[in-house]
Amino acid sequence: MELLPAFGAPGLALGLTGFLWLGTSTGGKVKPLGWWWTLFLAMVAGSAYNAAGTPFDLISSLVQDLLGLFGEVVPGVAMAGIGLFLTAVILYKKMSTRQVAIIGIVYFNVATGAGGGFTIIADKITVIMNSFAG
Repeated sequence: MELLPAFGAPGLALGLTGFLWLGTSTGGKVKPLGWWWTLFLAMVAGSAYNAAGTPFDLISSLVQDLLGLFGEVVPGVAMAGIGLFLTAVILYKKMSTRQVAIIGIVYFNVATGAGGGFTIIADKITVIMNSFAG
């Protein structure tokens, strides 16, 4: 008997998105997700979207296309610079937890292309997500 069921990356991406969407609103029996939990789940969800393949990789493709467009408008900006900017936005801008969830998913998509430590972490999470595929 396994501790975790075989979600697969698509199931985990969908499930965590549901938790983030519903967990950042008020009115349920359980209190809303806190800031750090929201950010952590958004990062795992972003990695799960990357690992899920078609059609879930459309989220990653859309984020990469938007970032590519930004790079065309502001030439010379690398993914690491965009990741650093998003880090400042997450840490210093007053946002709702739902906004943190959305920015967190985008952030981890940026982090996978930025190189360095963020890419290593994202790759490890992607390997773990792929190991859940049953």
